[in-house]
Amino acid sequence: MAKATFRIGTRGLSLGDVAKVLGRQLPIGLNKEAEQAISRSHRYLEQRLAHGDEAIYGVNTGFGSLCDTRIPKADLAQLQRNLVMSHACGSGDPVPAEVVRMMLLLKVQNMAFGHSAVAPSTVVRLIDHFNADALPVVYERGSLGASGDLAPLAHLSLPLLGLGEVTVQGKRMSSAKAMKQLGWQPLELGPKEGLALLNGTQFMNSYGSLLSLRMMRLMDLADAIAAMSLEAFDGRMEPFHPSVHAVRPHPGQAVVAGRIRKLLQGSKLARRPKAHVQDPYSLRCLPQVHGASRDALAYVTGVVERELQAVTDNPTVFDDEALVISAGNFHGQPLALALDHLAIAAAELGSISERRTYKLLSGQRGLPAFLVSEPGLNSGFMIVQYTAASLVSANKQRCMPNSVDTIDSSNGQEDHVSMGAAAALKAWEVVHDVERILAIELFTAAQALELRGVDATSPVLKRFHKDFREFVPFVAQDQVMYGHMEQALAFLRTCTVPQV
Repeated sequence: MAKATFRIGTRGLSLGDVAKVLGRQLPIGLNKEAEQAISRSHRYLEQRLAHGDEAIYGVNTGFGSLCDTRIPKADLAQLQRNLVMSHACGSGDPVPAEVVRMMLLLKVQNMAFGHSAVAPSTVVRLIDHFNADALPVVYERGSLGASGDLAPLAHLSLPLLGLGEVTVQGKRMSSAKAMKQLGWQPLELGPKEGLALLNGTQFMNSYGSLLSLRMMRLMDLADAIAAMSLEAFDGRMEPFHPSVHAVRPHPGQAVVAGRIRKLLQGSKLARRPKAHVQDPYSLRCLPQVHGASRDALAYVTGVVERELQAVTDNPTVFDDEALVISAGNFHGQPLALALDHLAIAAAELGSISERRTYKLLSGQRGLPAFLVSEPGLNSGFMIVQYTAASLVSANKQRCMPNSVDTIDSSNGQEDHVSMGAAAALKAWEVVHDVERILAIELFTAAQALELRGVDATSPVLKRFHKDFREFVPFVAQDQVMYGHMEQALAFLRTCTVPQV
């Protein structure tokens, strides 16, 4: 049965739309309103050029510091082709396929608003690339996040001209070869089309969108894993009492405290009398730390979703007002600040997770040292914590904000840049390592809870523990831990998040 096509319109996308399209692998297309908006904008610019001789940036002028150089009408097509070729200066590793797919989706959406003046056939070809899983090879490095993501978007656009490389259903080949296989012909770009393809924040916001969705899931998983650690360490429930959080009304804090209470509802371990008066901060301050990261994520997702509904190329064409305005909507500063914030919020989630892992190995509260029988003969989970600590340390070093940096480019015309692309790449590394840190805590907490008595925990955590044990066994004596850690990570990425 054919999958329903997701129709892109003129109102922009939500993160829910992104999750739906990518998660269900839906084909995309345009709705009627978007088709009309694209055609109207393209027709307006064609008519304006045919009946006038004014200088319009990037349409009949050079680019950047060459903005005052006029280009003859006979050379306008070559101007746009030259732009795409000359700006394809990416470096480093190829961008993950999921990010490239997202870039195609966002570039189509940006043009669907009808303010880019591109030919409908150009938008259709981008849609064809998405639907055929013919993904341009894009490189990580090269964008300053200022005139948009110029270098990455140039590589995204090269295949439209029959240049560059693509991966077709995972197989890398030249664009020329892929076009023959798919029965396509190279496009000839019209006025402004190369600039519309290259200007925009689609590289930064592809990372921002995917990371926002990943972090939403990780936030809920972090709460569940922390609840398991709390149970395994025989933690107290008073720090999660609603009255505590009512008098310090940060929204994320209250959400986390409420989730912990629900996750532990029905637990005999949580209700039993405690010999200790209070718990360490990594458990007692769990709502305050996880909650702060939740509040940070709420800010980030707000920025990302506004960008999903924004026109970010340049110049901007307003055919209903007879205006073509060269401005700065391509500048990545909103995303740069948000992505830096996201990296810090994620890193803190990993940092406190590692501290809980450390406590579980300490030989306190009736648990054996390093969670294994015969400590000394067996090292148990000792070096598992080392790995978590190394990941946490690396994340701390990554979290210097990129958005406070800038450097002149284009002979000083572009004299303040956002470095949002670097912030995106950094945040991607941080979040993926936080996944690993949380997987290590889950591996450790599951072992400790089994030693404490898994039958006495809550029904929700008992089910979560049972599901985890289908991936990772109890460790009775020393064995190679790497495989178990990788399986814990695989579980974390695929499991159903405990519902409360």
